[in-house]
Amino acid sequence: MATGIDLVQQQLKVAAGNALELAQTDIQLRGAAIECRINAEDPAAGFVPAPGPVERLVLPGGPFVRVDTHVRQGDVIPPHYDSLLAKLVVRAPRRDEAIARMLRALDEFEVSGPGIKTTRAFLAEVLSHPRFRAAEHSTSLVDDLLSGKA
Repeated sequence: MATGIDLVQQQLKVAAGNALELAQTDIQLRGAAIECRINAEDPAAGFVPAPGPVERLVLPGGPFVRVDTHVRQGDVIPPHYDSLLAKLVVRAPRRDEAIARMLRALDEFEVSGPGIKTTRAFLAEVLSHPRFRAAEHSTSLVDDLLSGKA
C-alpha cells in the first residue's frame, strides 16, 4: 500500500518466467503502511487456536483501509488449518497517523461466536505501547506484554 505496486502480481509474473518489470528507482514510497494479521488464536493461552462458528463478522472500512479475508458470517473456523482470519492493512501519510488508523480499524473489526478468540485486542495493545509508538521496540515486546513486563 505504500508503493502502489502489487508485489504478489510481480512475483507471479517472475515465477512464470517473465522479467521483472521494475527497477528500484521505479519504486516510490508514499507514507507509512501497517499490516495486522487477525488470527483465531488466544494470546492469553500461548496463541493456541480458538476455532468455532462465526456468528458475527463486521469488517472495517474507509479510505486507505484494506481487508483481505476468506471468512464470512456463518462459516466455521476449523482447528486443523492456518488460523489466519484476515489481513488488515492501512496506509497514512505518517507513521503515527497509520497507527491511529489501524487502531480505529482494529476497533471496528469484529468476529465472534462460541469458542472464537482472536488476536485483535492483543494487536491493539502492541500498537498502543509506548515502545512501539516510539519505534523503539523489538520482537521481545510480545513476550514482555504476555509476561506483564512491558
